Amino acid sequence: MPAPLLDIQDLTIAFRQKNTQNRVVDALSLRIERGQTLALVGESGSGKSVTALSILRLLPSPPVIYPEGDIQFCGDSLLHASEKALRSVRGNRIAMIFQEPMVSLNPLHTLEKQLSEVLSLHRGMRRAAARNEVLDWLERVGIRSARRRLNDYPHQLSGGERQRVMIAMALLTHPELLIADEPTTALDVTIQMQILTLLRSLQRELNMGLLFITHNLNIVRTLADEVAVMRQGKCVELAPVQTLFNAPRHPYTHQLLDAVPAGKPVALKPSQPPLLEVHNLTVSFPLRHGLLRRTVGYHHAVKGLSFSLRPGESLGLVGESGSGKSTTGLALLRLIASSGTIMFDGLPLHCLDVKALLPVRRRIQAVFQDPNSALNPRLSIQQIIEEGLRVHQPQLSAQERESQVITVMQEVGLTAEMRSRYPSEFSGGQRQRIAIARALILKPQLVILDEPTSALDSSVQAQILELLKHLQQKYALAWLFISHDLQLVRALCHQVIVMKQGEAVEQGTCHQVFSAPRTAYTRQLLAPLTAC
Repeated sequence: MPAPLLDIQDLTIAFRQKNTQNRVVDALSLRIERGQTLALVGESGSGKSVTALSILRLLPSPPVIYPEGDIQFCGDSLLHASEKALRSVRGNRIAMIFQEPMVSLNPLHTLEKQLSEVLSLHRGMRRAAARNEVLDWLERVGIRSARRRLNDYPHQLSGGERQRVMIAMALLTHPELLIADEPTTALDVTIQMQILTLLRSLQRELNMGLLFITHNLNIVRTLADEVAVMRQGKCVELAPVQTLFNAPRHPYTHQLLDAVPAGKPVALKPSQPPLLEVHNLTVSFPLRHGLLRRTVGYHHAVKGLSFSLRPGESLGLVGESGSGKSTTGLALLRLIASSGTIMFDGLPLHCLDVKALLPVRRRIQAVFQDPNSALNPRLSIQQIIEEGLRVHQPQLSAQERESQVITVMQEVGLTAEMRSRYPSEFSGGQRQRIAIARALILKPQLVILDEPTSALDSSVQAQILELLKHLQQKYALAWLFISHDLQLVRALCHQVIVMKQGEAVEQGTCHQVFSAPRTAYTRQLLAPLTAC
């Protein structure tokens, strides 16, 4: 019998701290054959990403050690391979799509330079041939106007567009094994289906193995051949996909499958005046060309958006990546320039200078899309969460700040003992919860949530959803909820705005839009939800 493509044998992964070993993966055994897709699911912090990174030996050693087990690729050990042997495998025979594209992409290099470099190193392509290949792959992963975007830098892309660039970069080398760590979290459902179709097509073409890490069980159902469920570093269930969904054995698997966001938004109090009124909001970015970088036109990221939001009300902002959702949030926070009217509790935010805005900042908070970039890696979790208290409530003592930090951490599902640790010691989902805690600690009136649950498994998503509803009912909080997850939007939001290429193509109550969508684009977005 030929050796499997990937064979993980009783693998144990631990972090060594002084004289102790903290095991994060315990006796894990998995196999992937050529042409097979294995989905790895489980709660954040269960060891999924650590396992994926260990396959390519990308974790620092020390503190990471491998006390037991082995990882074999085509019969050869990767744990005991030399650096030279690993370099011949990394990015060439085994490629990886990382969970946080903003961290993985070089902020100093254009898209063309970064993607062409992959082709130059691994396939020996010259510049002209590489450009054509790069353009082809950018178009295949759904980047609009790909030729025009070649000279863009990562910060000029939306979260979903950065995710698609990372997918293209991984597929350029036609790998034998692709490790995809949450590759579709920042993508809308239409692009998700496009990427999954592309992966299946390439898998058949190259007979490629696929290790797919995700929280989205609908994707698992349609893509995977076999599913491994992880919890607290152990594989609690391993089964063919149909068996796992039809007859799960482990209680935790039952819990994951049952944790579908459901319910209705909290009841609104009648006849309340608007907390936020936005009229004709427009955001434009200059297009510069030539040696002198002269402005030759403008890209309108948001075009004439208008809406109002009452205390205790939730507004869902949905649409494809690059449609202007996150840009809208940044404009409301006055973090980027915009035109139009923004009235918050009677205050004209669009007219206020930096000094006048400072007292309002406490009342409007945000949870950003990429928690890894939003959290300072040099500060402990205690320091990160209490930062707002230091600025806006300087009269509090250190003990009072610590007490409030512990309370809000427990509310979002983190333990008090974690507050002395640093962001790099947490999983993507745990960092997302830290970002939510930092926003909530100041008890704001309006919170802009940009994909706040994209890195969380379905069971924790349900917990966060219930937490948001509880806080909304208790404090009459208003949410601007930016998301690709339409089930979450339906369960939390009273209003919804569907955006496409910077414009609101449909707007109304959630009941109206979900039950009787007027535009073809909205019906396309809702199709997977209807199928469920």
